[in-house]
Parts: sequence; C-alpha cells; structure tokens
Amino acid sequence: MRTEAAKRVELVFSLFDANGNGVLDSGDFDLMTERVLKAAVASDTGAKEAIRAAFRRYWTTLATELDANGDGVITVDEFRPFVLDPERFGPTISEFATALSALGDPDGDGLIERPLFLSLMTAIGFEEANIHALFDAFGPDSEDRITVSAWAVGIEEYYAPDLAGIPGDRLVGAPAV
Repeated sequence: MRTEAAKRVELVFSLFDANGNGVLDSGDFDLMTERVLKAAVASDTGAKEAIRAAFRRYWTTLATELDANGDGVITVDEFRPFVLDPERFGPTISEFATALSALGDPDGDGLIERPLFLSLMTAIGFEEANIHALFDAFGPDSEDRITVSAWAVGIEEYYAPDLAGIPGDRLVGAPAV
C-alpha cells in the first residue's frame, strides 16, 4: 500500500467515526447520512435514498467483512487493509461514488457547482481548504463546475491502494511539490 493511500484511509476512518468514540459502528453511518442529507436540500427523493442506501451498504459491508467477533464495531486496525482491497470493497465504493456524486447534481445537468460540492464535503467532515484544492484538481469549467463523472471517478480512485498523485490526495493536506 502506498503511503498516500494509507493517509487517505486514516482520514476516512476519522471522518466516519462521526460520534468520535474511536471505532466505527452503525450509529456513525446514521450520523454521517443525516449530515449529508441536510446539505443536499435541493436533491430529489431518489438521490437521497440512493445515498442513504450507499451509506447503509458501506456499514453493512464493513460489519459483514470485518466484525468477526460480532461486537458491532470496527477498529482502525480492522479497517485499514480491507477498505483498500478493490476485490472486497470495490462494489461498495462504486455504489457510494455514484450516489454521492449524483447528490451533487440536483438539477441533473451532469455538473456540480462548487458551493454544493463544498457543502456535501463539509458535511462529511473534510477541511474547507482541502475541499477547494480537490475541486480545483478536478479542473472546473469557466462557470466553476465539475462533472459528476469526474467526482465519481475521484471517489473510486481515493480508495485505490496503488494510486498516488490523484486529486483525492488533496483531502489529506497540501499536495507534495
């Protein structure tokens, strides 16, 4: 696993630990879902249900694959190797990427405006400066919009253990010079 991927995983774990108790549990995913849905006020019911289902699948996949002792929690040590395993976690990430990026396009034009992208990513817990750096890395058009597909691909790349220098690396801090 590349160092960049390890940093991305650590950040995701800390963000998904929405209740701050040091482990992931189903309540974390409920909290995260509600925060994201609050930011998606203009999205239709179908898009909201898709992100709700994606968060639910994310948790269910983690619990099924990692919670061998049945205690209902996932530690960071359990999380690290699994979440970057495309064979085990890839379909879950694809569903999540599709749902989250579609949530950013409530008017269905295939484009995501910076303010909504910022709201959704802030709801997840990313830092504002890093969110702007990510958006800029996606190459916004002259009207400060990115494509839904660019964001979906970016989300999937974020979970790739062998990638570095990707737009998502900006979420863990300033890019290396």
